[in-house]
Order: sequence, then C-alpha cells, then structure tokens
Amino acid sequence: MRRLGLRARVSAGFAVGALLLSASMALVSYELTRRSLLEERERTAVRVAYFDAAVVRSGLDTEAPDVVEVLRSLDTGGNRRPLLHRGEDWYARTADAGLTAAIPVDLQQLVHAGEPAVQRVRVNGQPTLLVGLPLAPSTSYYELTSLRELDQTLRVLALALTAVAIVVAGSGAALGWYATRHSLRPLTAVADAAQEIAAGNFSARLAATTDPDLTRLSTSFNDMVDQLSRRIERDRRFAADVSHELRSPLQTLSAAASVLARRRAHLDDRTATAAKLVADEITRFQQLVDDLIQLARSDQPVDRTPVDVAALARRACRARGLPDTLVWTARDTAPTWLVDERRVEQILANLVDNALRHGGGPVAVRLSQRDGTGIVEVDDEGPGVPPEDREIIFDRFVRGRAANSRADGDGTGLGLALVAEHAAAHRGSASAGDRSGAGARFRVELPGALR
Repeated sequence: MRRLGLRARVSAGFAVGALLLSASMALVSYELTRRSLLEERERTAVRVAYFDAAVVRSGLDTEAPDVVEVLRSLDTGGNRRPLLHRGEDWYARTADAGLTAAIPVDLQQLVHAGEPAVQRVRVNGQPTLLVGLPLAPSTSYYELTSLRELDQTLRVLALALTAVAIVVAGSGAALGWYATRHSLRPLTAVADAAQEIAAGNFSARLAATTDPDLTRLSTSFNDMVDQLSRRIERDRRFAADVSHELRSPLQTLSAAASVLARRRAHLDDRTATAAKLVADEITRFQQLVDDLIQLARSDQPVDRTPVDVAALARRACRARGLPDTLVWTARDTAPTWLVDERRVEQILANLVDNALRHGGGPVAVRLSQRDGTGIVEVDDEGPGVPPEDREIIFDRFVRGRAANSRADGDGTGLGLALVAEHAAAHRGSASAGDRSGAGARFRVELPGALR
C-alpha cells in the first residue's frame, strides 16, 4: 500500500482532529439539549397530569359517575390521552388502541401502592411519556403524553450537529492543506533545487530567506551544492586533462602500430600476432580515452533537435559490420525524436559495442515510445547480467560483465557509464535486465523525446 505524502498526512490529521473535536462538542450539545428538553417536557406533563387527575377526582366524587364523560371533559388536546383504572376495569375517552398494554406492570403496581410514577414508553412505535397517579385505593389515573414532536426536534438537531461536524472537519482539512502548503514551501524549494542538481544544473541554489529558522537550511544547502559542484568540476577537469595528455602518445603508438600492420607480410607469425594484439589494444585504448573526454563534457546542456533515431541505429550497426535488419521500430513510433543527436548516437554506439564485446553480439536494436518517452533497447545473446550487478553496471568505475565471467577481465564500465550520463542529461534512465530466452536487454528511456 502506497504511503500518503506528508502534506496529505498533515491535512488528514487536521481533519481528524477537527472531526473529533466537533463530534465531541456535538455529542455534548446534543445530550445537554436532549436532557433539558426532556426534563422540561416531563415537568410540564406531570403538572398537567396532576391538574387533570384533580378534575377526574372531583368528577368521580358523585353517587353514579359517568367515567367516560368525566374523561371526555378533560382538555387534553391532541398529544395527551387519559386512562382510568377503577377496580378491575379500564376506561378511556375512545376505544382502547393498545394503550393499556403499553402500561408496564411494574408501574401499575407502584401506582396501586399509592406512589406516583413517571416512565417513558413506546405506544404504537411512538415515544410517549407515561404519568401514573393514585386517586383512591382502587382507582389510578394514567396520562400518556406523546413525545413525537420532541423526537422529531431532536432528530433535526442531530442532523444539524452532524452537518456542522462534517463542515468543521472539512474546514480543518482545508486549513491543514493551506498550512502545510505554506509551511512545506521551503521543502518544495529544496526538492526542486535538488531535482535540478540531479539533472546536471549545478547552478541551482536556494533563495535567501528572512526567516531565521530557515536561514541555516538554505545556507547549508547552498554550501553543500557549492562544494559538490567544485568537486565534480575538479573530477571532470582531471579526466579531461588526463585524456588530452594521453592522446599524443596514443597517436604515436597508433602510427607505429599502423607501420607494423603494413609490414605484417614481412613478419613471422608470432611477431605478426603480437603486432595485431598491440593494434587492437591501442584501438580500445583510444576508445577509452574518447569515452573519458565525453564523460568530462557530460555537463554540457542538451541540444534537442528532431533526429531520425532509427537511421542513427542503422548507421551504428553498419559501422561495426552488422546488418541493418537488427534495427526494429515498433508500430506507431514517431519517425523523428526530439533529442540531442550527439548524445543519442553515443548511446547507440556504446550499447552495440557492449553487446559485441561482452554479450556475444547484438540480437536486436529496438526503438519504441510510451507517453512521450522514447525507448531504446539493445538485446544481446550473452550470459546476461547478474541481478546484483544491474544497479551498478552503469557506474563509470564498474568493470564490464566480462570481468565477472572471464579471468582476463577485458572491458570497462566507462562506455555504459557514458550511456547513463547521456540518459540522465535527457532526464531519463538506463537499466539492464534479462530478455526473453537468454541474454541481456539494455534499456534507455528518454522522456520528452516524443511530443
């Protein structure tokens, strides 16, 4: 499960805190309001029940009272319903619609014992307040007061408080998002500057700030970038100086090797073989020096122009005696890519050379695209790349795959390091893995190559 970002977590914390606070306040407010309204309604119902009970008592204080008429004489409105239990009989103003069944037995016994009682019950699914008052040893008066309106009022209040809690939680989330947006702005600036530096722009710096809490951060970051820039520049200058210094003796050796090559027919077999080995090593040494010079120049900006990458790939194959049919372009791939031609040509050349030297030869050079990203893949038929080496094989100081499989350890990682440098200059990446069947697949992604 993907973890939420810092801004989302802080905003969620604000939202949860606001929700808990508003929910607590809503529950307390609802409970206090409910209790107050119920107590007020109960006091009113008891007071009215006592008054009605007095009217009933005076109406029954005759020789032959009409109990139903006495009950009908009460002004109960539409919310109160009186009941009279006299002897073994129940009396009501209208037909008994389950009213007597709603009176709990315990409450009846308490009223018959001469104690007034109050209890909330449900009659036909509606909340009702029941008041029982003793009138005589064998006579009890009960009055049921409907609480439906109060129940509706409490429901509306609960909905209103719930809506308020939700609005407060949303406001808390918005406040958290706003607060984190401003409080994390320095971190965003650091991330942007770090991204620029990772892309090769070592001139990126954090702007000076007047906030004393952030001054140390910006100063330390800028000092770190200055030191890093000076160190990288020193390494590049050293690589460039060494490469240029090596070119002169290499040219002399190359000239001498060419003289030996022209006179191979006059040399014995052992001498001719040695001369060929010397010439081959000089050629590889020259390629190594060229790679070092290219690495020293890798900080130069990318010059994006429309380039026929398929033509570059075919040219790289022909220059190494390989057929054009190795180059395969996926369907719907744009004919031209917006890339730095010099860098992409070097990528293709070094990947093909790597396949020739260490992978048993290239099997295919694939060109494709996905969401504006150009993809270059070179498959070989060699032993593949061990999983533990796939992350570091593009390091300039890591020796090639042959160093892990053969004792002579020919090849260097400079060619692949240059591939990684050129891919990074395009804000892309280089990776190595297995291809279907056997062998390795080297993959370079160039974002923004297709628009």
